[in-house]
Amino acid sequence: GGWLLLQNCHLGLEFLSELMDTITTRESLSEDFRTWITTEAHPEFPINLLQSSIKFTNDPPQGVKAGLKRTYSAVTQDLLEVSKMPQWKPLLYAVAFLHTTVQERRKFGPLGWNIPYEFNQADFTASVQFVQNHLNDVDIKHGVNWSCVRYMLGEVQYGGRVTDDLDKALLNTYARVWFGEHMFSEKFCFYKDYVIPKGKTVEDYLQYIEQLPVIDTPQVFGLHPNADITYQTNLANATLSTIVSIQPKDSSGGGGETREAVVQRLADEMLEKLPPDYNPHEVKAQLQKMGAIQPINIFLRQEIDRMQHVISRVRTMLTDLKLAIDGTIIMSEELQDALDNMYDARIPKLWFRISWESTTLGFWFTELLERNQQFSSWLQHGRPNQFWLTGFFNPQGFLTAMRQETTRMNLAKGWALDSVVLHNEVTKMMKEDVVGPPPADIGGVYIYGLYLEGAGWDRRNSKLVESPPKVLFTSLPVVHVYA
Repeated sequence: GGWLLLQNCHLGLEFLSELMDTITTRESLSEDFRTWITTEAHPEFPINLLQSSIKFTNDPPQGVKAGLKRTYSAVTQDLLEVSKMPQWKPLLYAVAFLHTTVQERRKFGPLGWNIPYEFNQADFTASVQFVQNHLNDVDIKHGVNWSCVRYMLGEVQYGGRVTDDLDKALLNTYARVWFGEHMFSEKFCFYKDYVIPKGKTVEDYLQYIEQLPVIDTPQVFGLHPNADITYQTNLANATLSTIVSIQPKDSSGGGGETREAVVQRLADEMLEKLPPDYNPHEVKAQLQKMGAIQPINIFLRQEIDRMQHVISRVRTMLTDLKLAIDGTIIMSEELQDALDNMYDARIPKLWFRISWESTTLGFWFTELLERNQQFSSWLQHGRPNQFWLTGFFNPQGFLTAMRQETTRMNLAKGWALDSVVLHNEVTKMMKEDVVGPPPADIGGVYIYGLYLEGAGWDRRNSKLVESPPKVLFTSLPVVHVYA
């Protein structure tokens, strides 16, 4: 009649089948008996056990209100009165607000943090302990040492997890703007209507938190209002993707077209449009003509090899899929994945692994044709005047090849590759306006296909400006990259 707690069951999956048998085959089982299992999500977790269980998930709270509420629900009256210093309660609230902010920024993806960090309760506890110790040691005459407080929060307690320089700068900015003597003034606020409440009991703070907005504008965290579009889009995509993935996968028995017929028609269309394979002898001959040992041509060779790999895999899979649908060969796991994904207009896993990111199968296939067009045109007609940088598998390799080329051209001047750096100049031309290569005295390449996320571009004055409302991406003009 007791409770049995089994923890971290993803580490002992074999035992779970045994557990299921034990529970289901027992003749007499007490009404009060419960098994509680904790586990991380795992693809091989026994599905019958999962389906017969009541499921709980422990997710971080969403929003400033929920985050602060969770934090202050764990704060005791003793902790609130642990220090007699007047700065203690406001500082405790400010650290709680910072803790909520660093966690909330994660939902905005790369706009929030360049790298998603696992900030957790331990960071908050350690920060509160530090503030408490610091106030206990403070000399009343000199007051709080703010540079020390900012350093500990921005560089050590939260900053200790941060590995990216720009993320570190962001954390230090929060510490500088929110922590200082100014935080005790009447005018101070984190953002309008988000202030430090004056309270004596935990209940006072919880009452104040209760009247905060349920949904926060991104400006509370120092982000542009457009950041919310990215978050909402990603959330909607994830939700729809989950809904699609749990749809029944059986063939339709009604009068409509079956899944297999839809996919077979799609496979026929794609095979018809798929470009022919590259002839290795022709590729070699063309590269010899252009100068096979030039860094840029070596780069082109590598890109064509990767493109050929993608084209071959796509052709093989589409051909096999048609045969499997006809019943000529057995439907393997990979082909079943391709069937399901193509029906949902998504990219089959095998193609995705060897290619590039894209939102739908249609966009992905169009990009395959456009990428291939750039390579075959370059091979047949020589070096283009401008390059679609985002159409390369390895854009960084392209820029490195250009650096090597420029270095070789200037060997007589004593240039060395280690001391050659890249320079970018955003021109006023769009890709249609480019009629020739960059000036010979400067060299370099013209590139296009770059977008700004979260910023706009003023073409007339060639400078960054605020992103227009409700516009997520801004297309950049042609960029001249030289070394």
